[in-house]
Amino acid sequence: MFPEITRDDVFRLETERLWLRWPRAADAEEIRQHVGDPDVALMTASIPHPYAPHDANAFIASVREENGDGGGLHLVITPKNRPNEPIGLVSLHGADRRGSATFGFWLGKPYWGQGYTTEAARALIDLAFGITSLDRIVSSARPDNRSSLHVHEKLGFHRTGRGMRPAPARGGEMEVELFELKRGEAHTLFGARRPRFFSP
Repeated sequence: MFPEITRDDVFRLETERLWLRWPRAADAEEIRQHVGDPDVALMTASIPHPYAPHDANAFIASVREENGDGGGLHLVITPKNRPNEPIGLVSLHGADRRGSATFGFWLGKPYWGQGYTTEAARALIDLAFGITSLDRIVSSARPDNRSSLHVHEKLGFHRTGRGMRPAPARGGEMEVELFELKRGEAHTLFGARRPRFFSP
């Protein structure tokens, strides 16, 4: 799905306040602390709770592999003044033959309410529609996750219904609101300061 330019771990995206980069082994403890918070983990389908150190190590290894083969792009969110401290993550993965990929994200609780997720997600979405052949991006959120629903609205996603989604970390399925964003609808999301990307 993603071209060669994103498949090296020096690839990064710059926004007004953030650097987005590949996760590293050294990020494991910061990631564990953030997603170990039940207010973060329990709103997701895939983050186990409690979250052990080996969970963080396995996650980092798996997403680095997916980044490397181009099957997805998972980038940690870091403040520009602290580029070695991940505070969250945005990702696109699971591309199918219909030109669709799935958007996901989480943000550490101390950083909620400051617009970081929206800023990071806009950069990733802009990149994806700019350098891949994706036609649409799909996503989902729990109906009681107001913050996630608000992020989707700010990003321009449209609700397409409600359904059940496999939630292995929750022991079964969970009800979610379903969203999509089509290629032609994304061009108005970004202001004059577009994200920049850097690669080898």
